[in-house]
Amino acid sequence: MSLFSSVTDLFKPTPPPSPMLSHAFDRVAELVNPMLKAAPGFQHRLQLPLEHALGYCDGLIAALPGPVDINRQAFSNDPLVHALFATADDIDQMLGRSQAIRDFLAEPACWENEYFYALFAARRQQKKQLGMAQQGDMIQNDVPQLVLYFSDQTLIEPCCQLETTLEKLRQRALDSLLRTFHDHVETLRQEREGLRADASAERAHLTILQGTTPGNAYEVHTRHLADLDARLRQTAELLMPEHLIEALADFLLAPEPSLKLTPYSVNVDRLGVVSDKTADDDLSVHTLNFPELTARDKRLHLVTLARIHRDEALEAVEMVRDQQHRFMLI
Repeated sequence: MSLFSSVTDLFKPTPPPSPMLSHAFDRVAELVNPMLKAAPGFQHRLQLPLEHALGYCDGLIAALPGPVDINRQAFSNDPLVHALFATADDIDQMLGRSQAIRDFLAEPACWENEYFYALFAARRQQKKQLGMAQQGDMIQNDVPQLVLYFSDQTLIEPCCQLETTLEKLRQRALDSLLRTFHDHVETLRQEREGLRADASAERAHLTILQGTTPGNAYEVHTRHLADLDARLRQTAELLMPEHLIEALADFLLAPEPSLKLTPYSVNVDRLGVVSDKTADDDLSVHTLNFPELTARDKRLHLVTLARIHRDEALEAVEMVRDQQHRFMLI
């Protein structure tokens, strides 16, 4: 490349961001703070951090297992699906009560394919109980056991096309990061309002003390007010757009603590009792491997891609509607 070409390149306008990156900038303004978009250096400072976060979200969604068929047959044949639900009827209840599934089935797009895909999520739970267990040739009663079960089963972003579901999940992953940062901003705002109230009360108290005999109390409250004012200025400065952009950039470059998948493995029998044995030791024991997602609320959720037959979902929705109608009549 000639020197003239190199100099010419310096004066070329910066190419516009890709549609994906442009959408990410819009989500920052929408979910974090609309004022950020008007701040100097908004796109320049956040371009690389957002590209890093988008790549991280892509990798996170690509690491999801599945799709796993979720139906009555899978409840009988798939140890993981069997562990996820207490009974096969619970699968129908989940499908029928899911507002996301109801909304999806009400759209014409649900007829594009006989199957649809979604992200399945559930919370892992454990409880202790006394039960029967075989030790050698003996059956013992009242043996302490740890039972694995799941709650809050839900389906997210149902769609007939798997790639469309994955794309929506990638967008949700970025939104989760941005909402987590927004929570941090809201905490700062609440702290600022609290400091303003405390400082106002302290000034009113000092006004009262000024009319009395000066003493140690006046000096103590004066120092306290100075400390409140200093903390208030610091908090207000952190809420300035330029500081928020810097903090957001650092946050997006290290998203792992706020959004991550953690592998989990456990050996259980058909009743969900956790076992030290493996399938090699006992044919009734199965090893379940699945990732758990940590997001905004910090609670762990088992996650996997799921595949569901549309007609089975329609039947489940109608069944639950009929149950609800009967309950209302009673």
